[in-house]
Amino acid sequence: MIYDLLAEFYDRINSDLNYDAWADFLEKIFDKEMKARPSLVMDLGCGTGKMTLALAKKGYDMTGIDYSVNMLGKAREAAYDAGLSENILWLCQDIRSFELYGTMGAIVSCLDTINHITKEKELLSVFSLVHNYLDPDGLFIFDVNGKAKFETLYANQTYVFEEGDDFCVWENEYNEKSKLCRFFITLFSKERDGRYVRSEETQSERMYTVDGLRRMLEETGFEFIGAYSDFDFSAASDMSERIYIAARCKK
Repeated sequence: MIYDLLAEFYDRINSDLNYDAWADFLEKIFDKEMKARPSLVMDLGCGTGKMTLALAKKGYDMTGIDYSVNMLGKAREAAYDAGLSENILWLCQDIRSFELYGTMGAIVSCLDTINHITKEKELLSVFSLVHNYLDPDGLFIFDVNGKAKFETLYANQTYVFEEGDDFCVWENEYNEKSKLCRFFITLFSKERDGRYVRSEETQSERMYTVDGLRRMLEETGFEFIGAYSDFDFSAASDMSERIYIAARCKK
């Protein structure tokens, strides 16, 4: 799968992100929209665990779910190095069909995980599962890439990343009519004998509108709280590069 291939490059690709500031923003939403901060928080599609660890450092009891074994391996290593292994439960599950033993006070999903669910039926299933595993009035906070990112940074661009002796070529193909962007990933990994092994993977993201997300959230039992374009709570539009969505679980 694509993120098994990208595990070595993922954090470098996103090296410009300030996860501590992002975690502060999530906590501001907790304080603004909840009677008390949640003790149990889940990171859905946690990847290499950067956000999971940022929230764990703040004292939250975290669960991180991801389908990529390699990504979770990186997350476990980072948690061990940070002395946070006992504060985090890592689960290797598909977010479209995940299972928990109890409910959470809040569930977060960062770095356009939701965009990777390209079929509306499957996204409704994800929202329903999140609703099922949230406490009454618990919060669901996630972000999506907006129209501006699909039409500029993705569009039909090609990127090359290097990490040690390995390098990755990332080609994009965006269809404005279907709102789907296909990613063609080619990874060249150097073996001990000096040879390079080539691996290829294809993945897609879908551009969702704020109104469409609001409709699906409300259909699955959520109260839509807001859509923001930055950590200062400024209002988002479909043209925002990244859109942060907050919703409340009503039961």
